[in-house]
Amino acid sequence: MAEGRIVKALSGFYYVQADDGVYACKGRGVFRNQNITPLVGDFVTFDHTEDKEGYIQTIEPRKNELVRPPIANVTQVIITTTVCQPKFSSLLLDRFLVEVEAKQIKPIIVVTKKDLATEKEIATMNDYIADYQALGYEVYFIGMNDSIDELDKIKQHLTDEVTVLMGQSGVGKSTLLNIIHPSLNIETGEISKSLGRGKHTTRHVELIALNDGLVADTPGFSSLEFDTLEQEELSDCFVEMRELRPACKFRSCLHVKEPQCAVKKALESGEVKQYRYDHYIQFLDEIKNRKPRYSS
Repeated sequence: MAEGRIVKALSGFYYVQADDGVYACKGRGVFRNQNITPLVGDFVTFDHTEDKEGYIQTIEPRKNELVRPPIANVTQVIITTTVCQPKFSSLLLDRFLVEVEAKQIKPIIVVTKKDLATEKEIATMNDYIADYQALGYEVYFIGMNDSIDELDKIKQHLTDEVTVLMGQSGVGKSTLLNIIHPSLNIETGEISKSLGRGKHTTRHVELIALNDGLVADTPGFSSLEFDTLEQEELSDCFVEMRELRPACKFRSCLHVKEPQCAVKKALESGEVKQYRYDHYIQFLDEIKNRKPRYSS
């Protein structure tokens, strides 16, 4: 039995990186019977033949896992968004942040296409960046042609980490990886002018060795649904609310109509930004109104 990590899943094969190379493996039938799907990032044991093909026998317990993209044992997420083309959406950024915070994974925010933005767009973006930095997030604002120092800083974050790039299509995830490491030559797509979003050029999840770490370039997507997050857990995914929650009168406070709510008080004083609170309320309503899950 050998040990390794799944670095790519494609066409029914799981490609496992071991000390002596990569093995193309199939999953055991018992996984299907138990409704278990091996994920990229999984640590596994497997048996194999001399031609480096084999079968995965066991999957080690996961530190965490993401559904979109399907990947396990992530140590950090670089959330990639744009100042323009497509237009920046703080709502979508907060969706990604909630997804990452819910898994207790470290997020880093990268805003791209600074070189394509107007002065007004840059000024507005800088205001948002100041808000997110005040919450403790690390934020980079880059243009693809003139931000070598910033790109170097981002590259340094990759060392010894398993990093997922997350963001909607067309925000420049693949382009960012190509600039950091030109030899990757990852396919990129044009922005659809009629739809304002990019084409899906990444079609599978794969871990790429980069700067002494592993990076996943993933398919882009424009929306997230909170399938498993409970309403009582949502405020813990907003940094400012998580810090204020112990000061609320009720432990189960949802920060809506409850008396002596520390979050509502901070909202009135401006300590909590109105747009962040509005996003929280929207997400809370989505969770309350989602269809119940049925187990088979």
